[in-house]
Amino acid sequence: MTIPTGYAPEAPTRSSVTLPARPEPIRLNPSETAMIIVDMQNAYAMPGGYLDVAGFDVSGITPVIPLVVKAAAAARAAGMPVIFFQNGFDPSYSDAGTPGSPNWHKSNALKTMRAKPEHAGKLLARGSWDHALVEELVPAPGDLVVQKTRYSGFFNTNIDSLLRARGIRNIVFTGIATNVCVESSLRDAFHLEYFCVVLEDATHAAGPDFTQKAALYNIETFFGWVSTVADFCGAIGQTPELDK
Repeated sequence: MTIPTGYAPEAPTRSSVTLPARPEPIRLNPSETAMIIVDMQNAYAMPGGYLDVAGFDVSGITPVIPLVVKAAAAARAAGMPVIFFQNGFDPSYSDAGTPGSPNWHKSNALKTMRAKPEHAGKLLARGSWDHALVEELVPAPGDLVVQKTRYSGFFNTNIDSLLRARGIRNIVFTGIATNVCVESSLRDAFHLEYFCVVLEDATHAAGPDFTQKAALYNIETFFGWVSTVADFCGAIGQTPELDK
């Protein structure tokens, strides 16, 4: 079986690793790979946050948090940049869109505040508790934080230039929600010629269980590769020998 190689079409080097993944293993060079942590915010992960207020079940997110922490620590130890996406709007919501924007109609945070005026100005507003990253995932020195106002972190942000300036062509995704902001960002990265991997147990979907399965199916079939935190941590710490 031919093992796909990330941005390193030459023969394996002492710095490349082979990551077990679906639909097949993928070879990555840590120096050309970054981890992106998507929207691990109180809004999406905590009781009382936007998703909870909007009626989504957030009870399954608790065990995901330590797995994201573990994956991020392994990435940093391997010298990989760790980048946080943080979704939200200015306190006046001027960048959230007007009724002429589909985001105004489809953002569940905006819809919830219109339906429940007692939450107006509280959901996903920059500077609020809702917008803040969960306390277990405070960025470490050297980590980057990219603010975004739409599902995809590649829309109207500088993430592409940040990655290319660092020679990054492979991205490992974790975070929330698998079927919304993770998948949207990964799709856009795919179209910009990045090799993308998602760690399935370090993600969580917004919606029923089938939404997680559908998102992972889409990713492994059409847009990238699916692996696990254990396989990522195991692979990223290995240095394979060159073929004789």
